[in-house]
Amino acid sequence: MTSHNKNSNRLTNEKSPYLLQHAHNPVDWFPWSEEAFEKALRENKPVFLSIGYSTCHWCHVMERESFEDIETAELMNKIFVSIKVDREERPDIDNIYMTVCQMMTGSGGWPLSIIMTADKKPFFSGTYFPKESKYGRIGFKELINNINEAWVNKRSEIESSADELTSYLQKINNSSGATIKLNPDILTIAYNNFETRFDPVNGGFGSSPKFPSPHNLMFLLRYWKRTSDYKVLEIVTKTLTEMRKGGIFDHIGFGFHRYSTDKNWLVPHFEKMLYDQALLVMAYTEAYQATQNFDFKKTAEEIIQYVLRDMTSPEGGFYSAEDADSEGLEGKFYLWTQGELYKILGKNDSDLAFNVFNTNPHGNFHEEATGKSSGENILNLSKPLDEIAININTDKGNLIQRIESIRQKLFTEREKRAHPFKDDKILADWNGLMIAALAKAGSIFNNNNYIAAAEKSFSFIEKYLTNKDGKLLHRYRDGDSSIRGSIDDYAFLIWGLIELYEATFKASYLTKAVELTDIVLKHYWDESNGGFFFTPNFGENLLVRTKEIYDGAIPSGNSVMLYNLIRIARMTSVSIYENYANSLIDYFSESVQKAPSGSSFLLSTFEFMIGPGYEIIIVGDRENPETQNIINSINQKFIPNKVMILKDPANSEFSLAFEYLNSYSQINSKSTIYVCKNFQCNLPTTDISKVFSMLT
Repeated sequence: MTSHNKNSNRLTNEKSPYLLQHAHNPVDWFPWSEEAFEKALRENKPVFLSIGYSTCHWCHVMERESFEDIETAELMNKIFVSIKVDREERPDIDNIYMTVCQMMTGSGGWPLSIIMTADKKPFFSGTYFPKESKYGRIGFKELINNINEAWVNKRSEIESSADELTSYLQKINNSSGATIKLNPDILTIAYNNFETRFDPVNGGFGSSPKFPSPHNLMFLLRYWKRTSDYKVLEIVTKTLTEMRKGGIFDHIGFGFHRYSTDKNWLVPHFEKMLYDQALLVMAYTEAYQATQNFDFKKTAEEIIQYVLRDMTSPEGGFYSAEDADSEGLEGKFYLWTQGELYKILGKNDSDLAFNVFNTNPHGNFHEEATGKSSGENILNLSKPLDEIAININTDKGNLIQRIESIRQKLFTEREKRAHPFKDDKILADWNGLMIAALAKAGSIFNNNNYIAAAEKSFSFIEKYLTNKDGKLLHRYRDGDSSIRGSIDDYAFLIWGLIELYEATFKASYLTKAVELTDIVLKHYWDESNGGFFFTPNFGENLLVRTKEIYDGAIPSGNSVMLYNLIRIARMTSVSIYENYANSLIDYFSESVQKAPSGSSFLLSTFEFMIGPGYEIIIVGDRENPETQNIINSINQKFIPNKVMILKDPANSEFSLAFEYLNSYSQINSKSTIYVCKNFQCNLPTTDISKVFSMLT
């Protein structure tokens, strides 16, 4: 058995906050490394692979119960070679073994527990295991002994099952794609799936748990635009309104928690993820465009306020996440007793706070393990503010002012509490999403601070997460940049660059997006069958190169690359990008037809591809108020299937890069607009109202 002192665990040399959290466990952890697999082979032991992330509540629970427990750790060290992986740092490894878990058990989640042979072939999988058998789950100690017995007595069965599983995995990721083609009916099938699962009382889909999944709402907005069916828009607005009212939203510090454990959006898992903030900013921003409902704009701005205040490094990169737990208890940072509220706010304001934020003396938060109320409250809005204002006989403006004053007092008080742990690693892919969100919100809300924050984040990625040969790295932390970029890093950053181009019209952003797209096509595209692999052809040799099309908590890299390819094709007039987009759709068509609502982001782009899609080319000086007015007017409208290009007659940079623009000129030296449908162009105009008649 390995002896331990405080510094003997190999994870002490890692940069990942998650791995460092386990650096002083008595478990003889290895990071993912050939050294670990060589030891397993040499000592004839199975490998226990534990995958999680630093802000995962049940990862903390399993650590406290089992990995910090001397007796369990000794058993693990005797039977296994144990490997810890941060899923956010190594999504390529997580991607493979999470697929295994879903195939073997029908579900997945973190912590992910995989047991495999020394040649990385899995034969057992699960998620959280309690130390002792309970809740109908086998205890971890009992599991280890069972695995050991099977390893000793049924080795050949284990190895043949691991081989079978591995060859099936390789087969599904190297299939030749489908012969069937998607047709526009798929959009209606996907919508019907959402509509069937829609919760008309609370918004969202299904019962519980409920995830925000903003890209589903973005698909529905596009389907509404296509069909003019008001019911579709109602599904989106109801969901966004109820989420903002619920406890899943942090009413004091802003930002959204990861998901709701109940159907009412009341009790969240309290961690906050950067990707959720980014995608929710986009959904609320687009919903504002579609409805002009200022509550949606305000929510997007509040999320951004949280990100810029709490999740931004001094150099401009965005941090990954904040934990659910503080002082060892989930949600402690966010909860209030009525007594605390009374003490901080005094009689009048606390009475209002009890009413507005739906608190009660016994508390509305129940501890998950015991089901007992802790006497603490999750703040949430009982009713829309208009209704509360009528009930207490005041106008909405006055009510909002009073609530804001209460919020600031509670925020100041909450800042004195022990904060949840912040995972301060900076990931290229999630930063790409945040860049896209800030650039989009900045251009639609005409807010240059948001655009500047997006530009600063991209500068950070250029400086710290780009190799000398222009390829992306995935993770930066504590002065160290490493791990090859996955398809998500490229896809999400290219998306961010396209949004940045449309927010600033600086040609360099679009040319950079094209450069990165060319790298992706060279190193991630499957030349034999089509589709993008998750890892590059120069990457580490893992069990399998996976291809992901499912749009889960975040859209898949393939779905986002489809969107990028179409937009770049339309912006540059280079048809090869559209050809790749068509091949991509064809390759995944069978998977998408099996579960259309599971590929909502891909279907949003498919909807763009079948048209009508628009190219809007503005010829004018970017700084000219006339040009700015045209850009702002277009940005106010929800026209998702468009690209917008600016040709500045005084700046030849863009025309040199994309020669087709040379033929576009101004009318009488005025800012001039060309509206094209797939490069079939209308006559140019200087009249913005004529433009909108062309875009309907």
